[in-house]
Amino acid sequence: MSESAPAADADVIVVGAGPAGSTTAFYLAQAGLNVLLLEKTRFPREKVCGDGLTPRAVKELIDMGVDIDAPGWIRNKGLRVIGGGLRLELPWPELSSYPGFGLVRTRMDFDEILAAHAERGGATVLQGVNVTGPVLDPRGGHIIGVTAKKDGEPVTYRSRLVVAADGNSTRMSLAMGLHRRDDRPMGVAVRTYFTSPRHDDDWLESWLELWDTDDDGQARLLPGYGWVFGVGDGTSNVGLGLLNTSEAFQHLDYRDLLRRWVKNMPSEWGFSEESMTGPIRGAALPMAFNRQPHYTRGLVLVGDAGGMINPFNGEGIAYAMETGRIAAETIATALSGLTPAQQERALRAYPQTLKDVYGGYYTLGRLFVEAIGKPGVMGFLTRHGLPHPTLMRFALKLLANLTDRRGDAPDRIINALSKVTPPA
Repeated sequence: MSESAPAADADVIVVGAGPAGSTTAFYLAQAGLNVLLLEKTRFPREKVCGDGLTPRAVKELIDMGVDIDAPGWIRNKGLRVIGGGLRLELPWPELSSYPGFGLVRTRMDFDEILAAHAERGGATVLQGVNVTGPVLDPRGGHIIGVTAKKDGEPVTYRSRLVVAADGNSTRMSLAMGLHRRDDRPMGVAVRTYFTSPRHDDDWLESWLELWDTDDDGQARLLPGYGWVFGVGDGTSNVGLGLLNTSEAFQHLDYRDLLRRWVKNMPSEWGFSEESMTGPIRGAALPMAFNRQPHYTRGLVLVGDAGGMINPFNGEGIAYAMETGRIAAETIATALSGLTPAQQERALRAYPQTLKDVYGGYYTLGRLFVEAIGKPGVMGFLTRHGLPHPTLMRFALKLLANLTDRRGDAPDRIINALSKVTPPA
């Protein structure tokens, strides 16, 4: 990829070359715009993630033309759910809207693949450019570029619009006065890799019971889940995700909880300290539009920067790519020869577009995570849901947001619930 480019003006600067930023840049370039995609690190680089891609994310990859038949893409059939002494395999639903399979690809090269794809699509990609803040128009306070450091040297890039795709920490959003909403759920994910004979498992595996002990030594079931995802390269991605809707959230040592959890796994799986290939790493999961508005004064938010993660299951990559595509469509329309006032109206419609697409569903997700944070609820759902495969297939569709617009009865129920629920 490009290592240097002149500090030339661009139509749009995209800050951050994760899935959201690269998708945005790809579609903007395809629309004929001059796009500068700035990444603070250099590829390859690691990101904390489960590395599992549901059919929603697979659809975005296919639509972009990413070659998912190339080596390194591991397909999976669906979700294997374990809890309450039961084990249930739930295939991905057969839908016209989404493919019938998921994928696994580690973030060590997944983001690099998307950034390279954006570059081949016409975007200019600069690595090692750490954006430090916005450049504002003194007349109206609109963002007209960014300041950055490249190889330790200050540099300024100017543009007509800026897209914040810089993740949960999103320095750009904070600099523009957009702070995290405390009335939205947050999650934490921790994961590591083990060499394991389970590396080629063709099911994503989810464990619904994460146990801990309270101050009185009593066992308590935590709101969250553990996962075991085969990477196909001799290793498995093993981790857990927890929600802040439990009183225990602030006092947990997540890394220690992961260590204690895997100690209960069968020894033949190889999940031991000796077979761990790297440290346990953690990351925050900003959910359900936890930073708003998604457009203000020339800044457009996509992906984790706007808190786009699905509160039902902690999935972020699909929504990062989808919101990147939606943002690019909005921006391309706004910059297509309209007057400044018309451009601004088009851009200000972006937050409402996101609410129309995700708002009701995310509100359902907020209600769900608040419920499972209450003592006893998670255990009740696990005990009474898992014995009923039909109910669990409905739950998979709901939690993974996989429905057809004119689908079967479960699809219609989920779509109706999302439509009548007030947007997030």
